[in-house]
Amino acid sequence: MSSKFYQKDIRKMTPQKSKFAQTALISALAALTAVTTIMVRVPIPATNGYFNIGDVFIILAGLWLGPKAGLIVGALGSSVADAVGFPVYIPATFAVKGLEGLVAGLPIKKPVAALLAAIVMVAGYYVFEAFIYPMVGKQIPMFAITTAEAALIALLPNAVQGIAGAVGGLALWHSIANKK
Repeated sequence: MSSKFYQKDIRKMTPQKSKFAQTALISALAALTAVTTIMVRVPIPATNGYFNIGDVFIILAGLWLGPKAGLIVGALGSSVADAVGFPVYIPATFAVKGLEGLVAGLPIKKPVAALLAAIVMVAGYYVFEAFIYPMVGKQIPMFAITTAEAALIALLPNAVQGIAGAVGGLALWHSIANKK
């Protein structure tokens, strides 16, 4: 469905039907985020985390539907995926991926928003992996899963993931926005 068709169709809807359509799109994108994150997992042994391609749908949600939708898709879709096998990462993922989606939806040029969102994701996981988890891990052992050194190792795969998410999200948004 093209965004022009969607926008015209949405304007004809009652406020309740429009809200339902928006909620359905956000739910579908959150589900796609969770599924693609679960299905494509490449472990990063240094941090006990993993590389994935779910960022494509987080960035798409922000670019297409705005910051609120991006935040919801990023926080919920990715956290659901972490609940399957990586629950210790849920707090970091909720915050980082939610912020990634929010930034992707900022009212600035789409490529800039996508790039900034990718940077937010890489920086956010670095902060959690280098500082927050080691600090919290001293009090709550289950969070003692990474170190500052390991977080440095994870920068490269996280950057590749961020770039892939930005490029993929932009490509999908572009195909939706330019359909006639």
